[in-house]
Amino acid sequence: MRYLDWTIIVVYLAGITWFGAHFRGRQKSLKDYFLGGRTAPWWAIALSIVSAETSTLTIIGTPALAFTGDFGFLQVVFGYLLARIVIALLFLPHYFRGEMYTAYELIEVRFGPRLRRVTAATFLIVRAFAEGVRVFAISIVISIVLGTGEMVSIVLIVCLTLFYTFEGGMTAVIWTDVAQMFLYVFGAVVSFLVILHQVPGGWAHVAAVAAPLGKLRVFDFSFHLAPEYFSRPYTFWAGLVGGCFLTTASHGTEQLMVQRLLAARDERQSRAALFASWAVIFVQFGLFLLIGLTLFVLRSDSRQPAPQPLDRLYPEFVWHSLPPGLAGLVIAAILAAAMSNLSAALNALTSTTVIDFWRPLASKPPGRIGELGLARAATIAWGAVLLGIGAFARHWGGVLETGLTIASIAYGGLLGVFLLGLLPRRIPQNAAILGMAAGVGTEVYVKLATHIAWTWFAAIGTVVTFVSAWVVSLPMEGDSGERRR
Repeated sequence: MRYLDWTIIVVYLAGITWFGAHFRGRQKSLKDYFLGGRTAPWWAIALSIVSAETSTLTIIGTPALAFTGDFGFLQVVFGYLLARIVIALLFLPHYFRGEMYTAYELIEVRFGPRLRRVTAATFLIVRAFAEGVRVFAISIVISIVLGTGEMVSIVLIVCLTLFYTFEGGMTAVIWTDVAQMFLYVFGAVVSFLVILHQVPGGWAHVAAVAAPLGKLRVFDFSFHLAPEYFSRPYTFWAGLVGGCFLTTASHGTEQLMVQRLLAARDERQSRAALFASWAVIFVQFGLFLLIGLTLFVLRSDSRQPAPQPLDRLYPEFVWHSLPPGLAGLVIAAILAAAMSNLSAALNALTSTTVIDFWRPLASKPPGRIGELGLARAATIAWGAVLLGIGAFARHWGGVLETGLTIASIAYGGLLGVFLLGLLPRRIPQNAAILGMAAGVGTEVYVKLATHIAWTWFAAIGTVVTFVSAWVVSLPMEGDSGERRR
């Protein structure tokens, strides 16, 4: 009966690739290729944000958190909401003044071209490594389905995603995100119901087992200044503060998310998409934590050992325990999340490369057709880079926290610079560059030399960047190359 599952997976992969590629005819300019012509409705952008924010890391990594711990990860999600308020009030009004393609064009307006290149290059490096982890996460699922860890399966997924991203641009990214998000959420709901049905006594038994072990706990309001407190990633204050800084940086300064916000028809629709995405994110994280909890009870009752690595927990259950046909559908849903996030990253990396590096340095623009050709060539190049990084990401730990940790290391520097740019006081470009270097350097030190949890990285880096640049700027005179709105 595995042939039925494989047939469903193959049909899905072929169908979503065709669906994304058929948007090629709408790509007439870089505005179409990178912003979807700003024609997508707010609800589609909201679902696309959700797809980019969660990915395969969420689907296979979040159940593992509840399996070994509790629901404390939801505290980080409350920080996500606070961040969206900050972005709506501080960032969106600036992004919708004029016509911007990337977040880093705002940095040039505020400081100058050198810092624009620094921030854009930081995004390219961080997103490439973080996305490489997500590419590796695909191999975990594929290896379970095919019984092999061969890279040929990852190459297949990357090439299919690369094809429709190459052809359809941002329009394809948004609408395939919408289709794929519905599929993997549906798969998660079905999985949860099947697991719950397999637990004798249903939810009442799950709660009876989990409650005495503290696995239903969401909030941890404890706080003290001892070093060991800051090594715990899922306390209320770590979640609220860390989640706020992390998401303000990712959604307010990183092209992967800002590109979606810029694709909205206007600022009002962009704001609606931003807040609607949080409601979906909250439900989605809760759903995958419930899956991890019910799997914990199911395996505890049957005395089954946990799989290693633990990221295999959910996909192994799907493939080996769900009925034929349904298993193929859910695995296709997991691959859907992988492809939607990968396509988004490819388009964001390409837009930053073309708009922030090639365009300012080009002596003579090649025209619309030439720019589209360059954008497509850059898409292929970044696909190869992500494939290579994914091949080396095998020993970097649990995929969810590894991906968040990599991104958090540089987020503080990026956010600190953007906040400096929003100040009424003029901060010299050189001071901002030095501040960003201090912030990122501090985050690297914190990661390598301390036990501080990843949830604090972005907050620490932001404060160090902001304060360092402010202090350095005091004896400096204004940089004549800087410009303000």
